[in-house]
Amino acid sequence: MPEAMRPNAQDDGATTRPAAGVDDEADRPFAVPCRDVRPGQILDWLARGWRDYRGAPALSVLFGLVIALISVAISLLAWSLGRFALLALLLSGFVFVAPLLGVGLYCVSRGLEAGRTPRLRDSFVLARRVVGQAGVFALAQLVVLLLWSRAGMMVSALVTIEPGNTRTLVEFLLVGSAIGSVFATFTYATAVLSLPMIADRDVDMITACISSVNAVLRNKFTLGCWALVLALLTALGFATAFVGLVVIMPWLAYACWHAYRDVLDASAWAQMP
Repeated sequence: MPEAMRPNAQDDGATTRPAAGVDDEADRPFAVPCRDVRPGQILDWLARGWRDYRGAPALSVLFGLVIALISVAISLLAWSLGRFALLALLLSGFVFVAPLLGVGLYCVSRGLEAGRTPRLRDSFVLARRVVGQAGVFALAQLVVLLLWSRAGMMVSALVTIEPGNTRTLVEFLLVGSAIGSVFATFTYATAVLSLPMIADRDVDMITACISSVNAVLRNKFTLGCWALVLALLTALGFATAFVGLVVIMPWLAYACWHAYRDVLDASAWAQMP
């Protein structure tokens, strides 16, 4: 078998080098290949995520505090001022910051996986390298957020709630939940594996998002259960007056890193330095 045609037995963390005369980029698939995963692996992702939290407790608490403080600030300002425009502005700003916070957390798991001691400086360096790709993702999510809010306004205008009429209230909730679930599912499918991937591989955001959606479609039940776990634990963090977010958000970010590593085979793409 010619050297250029031999499959790579395993991803050893080194940059893949194309053989002479082979256009490596042209030979790559349109979407990153994905593996089949079982629901039981969710517990393994959570266990490995918790191991990473304990492996870098200071960095984990620092990132968790930043996320919790941002969440508190947005909630307090929205509650005190009661202005939808301000809330939309604050959420839009957080949409741009969140991917970089995520990349910083993925860098911690990435370092621990490679046997290195994670440093805050490494997270900043990696976030700066992927800021362009994270910006593309943030813009796309901002468009989804604006469409989502507009859809909510249309539901409020078209589906009226009559005082004392339980049926109209149920209709409003059902329609609103159905529309919201479409946007929430799209956001989850594009983000759950794409953000860890751009923190690991030299890949464009479009390819990463398409690969994430493809993997979710091929592992609907397992990654659907994973979405439910993420939602329930995040809700628990908010229910504890945001204090739980200090632990839960970094823990879930690390678990998402391990989910990405198990689901997607990105060995054909060069690693980020």
